[in-house]
Amino acid sequence: MASRPSASSRTLCCSPPPQPALAWALAAEVHFHIPLIPPGCDDSEPVNNRELQRPGKMGNAKSLSSQKMGSKFLPEEQAESHVKEALPPVMVTRLYKGMWRVKAIHKAQGGKRNVSREQFTVFLSHLLKGSFEEKGRMVMKMILTAEGPVTARDVQKFTEELVTSVVHVLTHRHELRGWTGRKSTVSPISVHAMAAQLLSEMKFQGKYGHKFRGPQCLDQVCDQAVIEDWVFHVPHVGLFLSVVIHRGLCLLNSSVDLSTLVPERHVDKGQPFESILDVLPVIYLNSHLATDQQHRWRLLFSTQLHGQSFSQLCSRITHQGPCLVVLEDRDGYVFGGFASRSWEVKPQFQGDNKCFLFSITPSMATYTYTGYNDHFMYLNHGQQTMPNGLGMGGQHHYFGLWVAADFGKGHSKAKPTCTTYNSPQLSAQEDFQFDKMEVWGLGDVLETCLVKNKKSILDSDPAAQSLLEISGRTRHSEGLREVPEEDD
Repeated sequence: MASRPSASSRTLCCSPPPQPALAWALAAEVHFHIPLIPPGCDDSEPVNNRELQRPGKMGNAKSLSSQKMGSKFLPEEQAESHVKEALPPVMVTRLYKGMWRVKAIHKAQGGKRNVSREQFTVFLSHLLKGSFEEKGRMVMKMILTAEGPVTARDVQKFTEELVTSVVHVLTHRHELRGWTGRKSTVSPISVHAMAAQLLSEMKFQGKYGHKFRGPQCLDQVCDQAVIEDWVFHVPHVGLFLSVVIHRGLCLLNSSVDLSTLVPERHVDKGQPFESILDVLPVIYLNSHLATDQQHRWRLLFSTQLHGQSFSQLCSRITHQGPCLVVLEDRDGYVFGGFASRSWEVKPQFQGDNKCFLFSITPSMATYTYTGYNDHFMYLNHGQQTMPNGLGMGGQHHYFGLWVAADFGKGHSKAKPTCTTYNSPQLSAQEDFQFDKMEVWGLGDVLETCLVKNKKSILDSDPAAQSLLEISGRTRHSEGLREVPEEDD
């Protein structure tokens, strides 16, 4: 259980220059009080209301006038004015109400709607550093409504606002790490899909304890135990709240590591590129990767940049380490797979049980290894007796995900699910057509990948070397270059 900071301690401060959003933390009073900024004042220098109230000073009439003007605004409206554009107003209001609902020994001065320093510190310490029970209680205080018991519909609204706020504050702080452009404005579809994915792990109380199954569950009552269990099983809820608070209020000594939340996007310079993915599915997929794969995504192949060519695809994605394959079919469905090993062109299955398939649109979900077979990855080209294309899961001619060598066509077959990954049909149609495909290398380029890419086919394929010798042709490069050494 996190230790509760003393009510008088000043645990928070702003990074220079001071920003009005952090007047919450900079107030000199023992109680929590948001100083107001009269019109015409520099909003980077919050006015101390204690100074405004001090008699016998020049400009006192103007100060009193400003104070009188400020008294017309509710505390939550004052909070919103100080946070400015860093957070959406709805999230500022939720933060304020969450603080205001914390029971405190010392009441706030200046009115019953003010928030005391004690309420402020207890709320943030429990939300950021508390146990799952403490975090759950603070989340419930943010969700509570005056209309009656909290329902799944209320939680859905809160979740969508939380997801929107994360994108909003990362955009405002210029911390999207390259995932900008047209897709930097996240679509409502992505927000809804991410929120629905987070809600899908909510488990209701009762005899059967069923999970959230969609719109038919929206009127289900959610008590404190449900919210606490949800926060425990869905780490993204606590993580997103940390991002909103740390980046929205500019807390120093932030423990939020954005490099594992949003990977750095790396695309070759001089190539304008608009990804299929916006930042929300990137965050979602990144959370399912190993730590050493989360900090950077490298674009290996894109139909937008490299054309609709299967040979280009093969040449650009082989020997590149783990990667993500992403497609968008002509019906707008976005889906793909994670390859845990380097792709190799060969007529056998490859990979391991860390591979998975995923869906992004119309819903976000991942589908992992079932143990039924080891048909994780398949990549073949130029063979007459074996299927030519890229596949993941299932079996020949019946893949969970298949991209044909006759580029632009594929299939996703599952009746009812893929045997390898337990995935449903990922595309809108079982046999689909597509124009957009991307493959992202994950993490840093491995030295072994660089060595393999430098090798001649005559070094890596002894059969090709023998064929050249049988045909009577001379290897003109023999003795003129060094063959890269293999790692032990």
